[in-house]
Amino acid sequence: MNQNVFIENKSIEWEVLNDKVQRKILAYDKDLMVVKVAFEKGGVGSLHDHHHSQITHVQCGSFEVNINGEKKILKEGDAFYIPPNVVHGALCLEEGILLDVFSPMREDFVEAEKKERVLINTNAD
Repeated sequence: MNQNVFIENKSIEWEVLNDKVQRKILAYDKDLMVVKVAFEKGGVGSLHDHHHSQITHVQCGSFEVNINGEKKILKEGDAFYIPPNVVHGALCLEEGILLDVFSPMREDFVEAEKKERVLINTNAD
């Protein structure tokens, strides 16, 4: 992969996940990925698990974070760590942005982004 070492937020389009959540894959290689996720109030990151380690920084807003059944309200400047294969999710209490870091990179996110690009290009004809 030939990827820039400087990432400009404005040059990356949002991927709409639903009416209250959208994300941008900022950068990745096979070992690491950084993703920005924007939530409107009431937006949900559904409970799920994956084999990746994850660290998330609350860039702004307020979120009720659920990690393995333990819930905590986190706000701007806070962060949380999710070990591999631990069930987790989040509820947005106040419009905000989470910055997710994954290791290794999330192959499923890249595949979803590629499929979305194909759909957009197909519909442009």
